[in-house]
Amino acid sequence: MSQLTISTSDIIQSIKLSCQIPSVVQAIASEKIIAQTAQELGIRVEDDELQQEGDSLRMAYKLIKAKDTWNWLKTHELSMDDFEKLVHNKVLSRKLANHLFSAEVEKFFYQNQLNYVGAVTYEVVLESRDLALELFYAVQEGEITFGEIARQYIQDPELRRAGGYQGLRYRNAFRPEIAAPVFAASLAPPTVIKPISTPKGVYLIWLEEIVQPELNEQLRQKIITELFSYWLQQQIYSLNIITQIESNTNSQLQEQLLKQA
Repeated sequence: MSQLTISTSDIIQSIKLSCQIPSVVQAIASEKIIAQTAQELGIRVEDDELQQEGDSLRMAYKLIKAKDTWNWLKTHELSMDDFEKLVHNKVLSRKLANHLFSAEVEKFFYQNQLNYVGAVTYEVVLESRDLALELFYAVQEGEITFGEIARQYIQDPELRRAGGYQGLRYRNAFRPEIAAPVFAASLAPPTVIKPISTPKGVYLIWLEEIVQPELNEQLRQKIITELFSYWLQQQIYSLNIITQIESNTNSQLQEQLLKQA
């Protein structure tokens, strides 16, 4: 079997050429801001929290056996110390987020309650508005079911088998031109919505259910994450971040100039 060697400089160069440097820099800055803020606030990660998060991470990646874990670490070029650092950062980030924003959740929820109204929908995207209207009226008249339309017009096999099911989504997860008719007060689900034209195509939507917002634990954590992400972005934007990445090309040019001198 032939062998290919990829160096650290190759990886860095690939990241640069694929224009991923800004996102990598932002991730590094986020980690440093979280660590510094947590230290200033006296937030620490306990051993039992590390153990619990480590178990959750292994479960999420289906690392059931020790061999699975070692193979996963090898694939991602991680040592066991790196894995522990990864787990530590996840716990620290979550604890800091809860510390900063858990007291603000209820106020934010009630001020933005409409954004957390949910809708359960099925969707078919068509190219022709005339066809979409024809199918819309056919569903209304009971000549065809939405499931039959999905099986006939959805190309993706998984989505077709699911009948175009999109699950439960909050208002802000919908395109604005779709959110307005989906959440219209005049609609009484289950019902089919008149075709909606967008740049991506003509949407024919079956509205199964409107779910009124309830501040449960899942939504509470979602709001904390949203507030924390916004705060983190503001912290990053307020910094003058200086990146120091050595360029092989510049180094080689400097060596040549030195030799010539």
